[in-house]
Amino acid sequence: MSRLAGAERALTVLRRVLLTVFGIQLAIAIGMSLVDSYRRRGKKPKPFPVTTPRAVPVGDGTLTTYTYGQDLFEAMLTAIEGAERQILFETYIWKGDEVGERFKAALAAAAARGVEVYCIYDGFANLVVSPRFKRFPPGLKVLRYPVYPAGLRFFDLSRYGRDHRKILVVDDAVGFVGGYNIGSAYATEWRDTHVRITGPAVWDLKRAVADFWNLNRRRRLGTSMRPLLLETASSWEPRIRLHRNVPRLWMFPIRSIYIEAISRASRNVWMTQAYFLPDQDFVDAMKDAARRGVDVRLLLPHKSNHIVADWLSRGYFSQLLDAGVRIFRFKDAMVHAKTATIDGTWSTVGTANIDRLSLTGNYEINVEIIDQGFAETMEEIYRTDESNSLELTRAEWEARDLHRKFTETLLGPLRPLL
Repeated sequence: MSRLAGAERALTVLRRVLLTVFGIQLAIAIGMSLVDSYRRRGKKPKPFPVTTPRAVPVGDGTLTTYTYGQDLFEAMLTAIEGAERQILFETYIWKGDEVGERFKAALAAAAARGVEVYCIYDGFANLVVSPRFKRFPPGLKVLRYPVYPAGLRFFDLSRYGRDHRKILVVDDAVGFVGGYNIGSAYATEWRDTHVRITGPAVWDLKRAVADFWNLNRRRRLGTSMRPLLLETASSWEPRIRLHRNVPRLWMFPIRSIYIEAISRASRNVWMTQAYFLPDQDFVDAMKDAARRGVDVRLLLPHKSNHIVADWLSRGYFSQLLDAGVRIFRFKDAMVHAKTATIDGTWSTVGTANIDRLSLTGNYEINVEIIDQGFAETMEEIYRTDESNSLELTRAEWEARDLHRKFTETLLGPLRPLL
């Protein structure tokens, strides 16, 4: 009996120790975020180099890259203003500022002239947006993805994913997808990547929005709302494929396409990511590629908008640098792109970050493109970004302060949460 009591006391002590350690980790993370937010107040990012929009023919359509938000938003608004039948608009963040109001007005004007307009935005990501802005004209069909999407099925982990996608489809003619949210800061202050798509692949974007709408319309909008139906089937475009993470269906292909492409790389892997919190298998794929002589480069923000994510990602730097992976940090502005290009042939642009939330939690969409012309454009974009970056050397990394090493180690267990 005394042994049992001793075991119970030991377990109680262990639980208290673990809760204390986790509480300290969480307190440090919250404190770092608050201090970083205070330091950023009133500070504006500096100008950064961009690549002008370039259209590349791929199959029976084109892909146009955008690396500056103002260029992208003008192209999106032009497409909305020219819509004749249908607009499908889906975004994670939709700010109620000047740019957000322009999009809202353009969508409302399209609906007023008889265009069928569907809008989707994530409720949690827009909690700080004014409720006034989120009152839409009756002509718009709007789905607000709920802050708490699980409902009574709190035990079902497949119902907790956020809608992190950014998509616009106009008629059957043009689609846009990538990392840009909607807001004034994203127009000029953030470095991101989006693509404009024409041709058969537009139908894959239409299906992505329609499937999400139909999956959520009854629970959120009531049974009277009709499903979003597509008129005809599309032809297949083998060089452009849309991959969707759908947590409700336990579908997470984006992680797989990255690892498969990295594992077969023979020349180069150039990757740009806003937040880099991969699992060990992903890291091992990058290390193995570097060790077999592949030019593996990872470009990250020098300081992102989430300081805790920055500190957590540093926990991977030692093993990556040891394996020969080159790490570059983008200066003076937030790089929010989620892209990679490999061997002058394979590329991807999308919404998914390399972290647990994006790769195994949220609704995401990435375009996979197998085309040498497009890969050439992506390599040019990467070189432009690299020209505004600082390379992290092994010597610099080893010489960092002891308190930095301690903080990285202490925060490490929080990685699975992000």
